[in-house]
Amino acid sequence: MSETTDKTRCLIIGSGPAGYTAAIYAARSDLKPIVYEGLQPGGQLTITTEVENFPGYPDGAQGPQIMEDLKKQAERFETDVRSGIITRVDLSTRPFKAEADDGKTIFAETIIIATGASARWLGLESEKKFMGQGVSGCATCDGFFYRGQDVAIVGGGDTAAEEATYLAKLCKKVYLVHRRNELRASKAMQHKVFNTANIEVIWDSIPAEVLGDESGMTGALIRNVKTGEERTLIVTGFFVAIGHSPNTEIFKGQVELDEAGYVITIPGTTRTSVEGVFAAGDVQDHHYRQAVTAAGTGCMAAIEAERFLSSNLT
Repeated sequence: MSETTDKTRCLIIGSGPAGYTAAIYAARSDLKPIVYEGLQPGGQLTITTEVENFPGYPDGAQGPQIMEDLKKQAERFETDVRSGIITRVDLSTRPFKAEADDGKTIFAETIIIATGASARWLGLESEKKFMGQGVSGCATCDGFFYRGQDVAIVGGGDTAAEEATYLAKLCKKVYLVHRRNELRASKAMQHKVFNTANIEVIWDSIPAEVLGDESGMTGALIRNVKTGEERTLIVTGFFVAIGHSPNTEIFKGQVELDEAGYVITIPGTTRTSVEGVFAAGDVQDHHYRQAVTAAGTGCMAAIEAERFLSSNLT
């Protein structure tokens, strides 16, 4: 085997809670996994500040610290963690073939896809500036920090409506900002929004700027798309709920994906349409999207990979 070619029993593509948990279990099963961290080592949790709902951290912890702990735990069991991304895969035959941007070609008996999903953002510079200082892409993750405060959420689909009603239970006032004059959410979710007293829907409007100072965000400038009229909302939290995009570009035509691009897994498992290929975390979960559920499916994927190998001795 050449210096640019490696062979492994388990290749894990991605390094969020799903990827690192899969690595811990795979390594302890003596699969000698190789992990390619991807474009965002540690996943979405690395752009989160205080995390209070991940088990094992009773006083909370910074998102990047949790991911560093998971990485160290994976490496403790001799996981080969590599910087870089997998650029191409061939899942037509086993061993599967993967090409990385470091010039390596990896032949793997099993593959665990844990590439996650990326939150869609508005593209405002001020949005980036106050990320983690008031701006968030997950109300379930961060809403707790805004108890009794006024917040805004952007979007009009089921996710935005669901997160708005969730925030309404915690916050004093919730502004739901939507660029159209009707919500795209299901009628049931719309009913919940319209019947929640402390939710105010701001129609035909988009965020023009996130406002703030050195201490964090202090408000949001909202612009009516029809009249151009601007309004300043005095809010301490700003949640963007305009959807996620699964990171599955290299798997198109290789494994079965749903209409939104998420990997389809057999219910109750992490098995994909290709035997020996498993998917864990947000790349196959557009419902819960939590670090702890991602970690759980990472565990499942590693166990299923080991069992697959045991029943298909090579």
